[in-house]
Amino acid sequence: MLANDTKFLIALNHFPKFGPRKMKLISKYFSSFEHAFKANLDELKASGIKENIADEFIAARANINTGELLEKIQEEDIKICKITDNDYPRLLKEIYDPPYFFYYKGSIANINNFSIGVVGTRKYTNYGERAIEKIIYNLTKNNLNIISGLALGIDTLAHKACLNAKGKTIAVLGTGIDKQSFYPFTNRHLAEKIISEGGAIISEFPLGTEPLRYNFPQRNRIISGLSFGTLVIEAAEKSGALITARCACEQNREVFAVPGSIFSDMSIGPNELIKQGAKPITKADDILETLDLKNINNYIENTKCTPGAFPAGHPLGKKIIAESEEEKIILEHLSLEAIHIDELIRLTKLNTSAISSTLIILEMKGAIKNLGNMQYVLL
Repeated sequence: MLANDTKFLIALNHFPKFGPRKMKLISKYFSSFEHAFKANLDELKASGIKENIADEFIAARANINTGELLEKIQEEDIKICKITDNDYPRLLKEIYDPPYFFYYKGSIANINNFSIGVVGTRKYTNYGERAIEKIIYNLTKNNLNIISGLALGIDTLAHKACLNAKGKTIAVLGTGIDKQSFYPFTNRHLAEKIISEGGAIISEFPLGTEPLRYNFPQRNRIISGLSFGTLVIEAAEKSGALITARCACEQNREVFAVPGSIFSDMSIGPNELIKQGAKPITKADDILETLDLKNINNYIENTKCTPGAFPAGHPLGKKIIAESEEEKIILEHLSLEAIHIDELIRLTKLNTSAISSTLIILEMKGAIKNLGNMQYVLL
C-alpha cells in the first residue's frame, strides 16, 4: 500500500513541466508532497518554480485525480522508487539529472549489480543477431545485468539473450508503464517474462504517457545511467542508439561498439563511434577486461559475495590490506574527507576503468563508501 504522501508525488509527476530538477526544488522546500500539490502561487515561487509555470500547474492540478491515479497504481501492481530510497540505483544517482523517482514492475533487487547497457537498430541484420547471441550470453554468464529499452530489434534480442542465459535484465520504457500506455505492444509477453524471471521494467514517465518521439532520447540517459558501459550493436548514421552512446560519454561511462562491414548501413554508427574513441568489441571478454570486471568476478567467486551486494561498513579497527597495486595507490589518496572520482583520476594517474573497478572492490570489502555523486571516503 502506497503511503498517502506518495499519492501526491505521483500527482505532481503528472504535470509535464515538473521534471527532475524542478522535483528536486519542490522536495527540498516543501514539508510534504501533499503540501506541494496544494501550494499557492507564492509558495511555489518561493520553492524556485517560475511564476508562469506555477500558474500553469495551479490551473492544471484541478484535472489531476489523485484517487484514480492511486487506484491504477495498485490495480497494476506498479511500485515507486524515490531518489531518497535505499534501493535507488547508485549509478543512476550519479548522473547530472537523475529522475526524482521512477515507476517499476517486477524486482529491482538486482539493479545495483554490474550492468551493461545494450542498444542498436530496429532493422538488424543476421550479423547483428549473431553478435548479440555471442556477446550478451557470455556477459550474462559473467554476472552482468543487461539494460536495454525493450524496443523492437537489437533491444529485444538483448533482453532475450540475457533471459536465455538465465540472467536478470531491466527494460527502460519511453512511455507510461501502465498497460494502456505500454509500448511496443508486441513486446508485452517479453515484458512479462522479464518480470517473472526476476528482472524489471521501469519508467520515469507518468501513467498514460504515449510513445512520443522526444520521450526516447530522455529515456536513453537512464539506460546509460544504470550501466557501467553502453554497447552499441548495429546502428544507422542517425540512430537513436547513438544518443545513448553520447549520454554514456557525458556520464563518464565507457562506450563499446561492435565493428561491422563498411558496406552495411547498419554499421555506420558503430564504426563512427570507434573512430571517435569507443572501444571496439568482438567478444564479451573485451568488455570484462576494459572494465576490469574479471577481477571483480574473481573476488565474488573467492569470497562468495553476492554481485552488487556492497556492505555498508566493516568492523571498527579492521585493517584493510591492499591486494593490488591499484588498491594501494587509491587508498593512499583516500581519507575521511570526501573526494571526487575525477580528482582521484588526476592524483593517481590511473585510467577511468581501473579506478571504477577498484573502487567497486574496495566498497565490497567495506574499506570505502560511495557517498553519491562520485564522492568517496574511507570507512
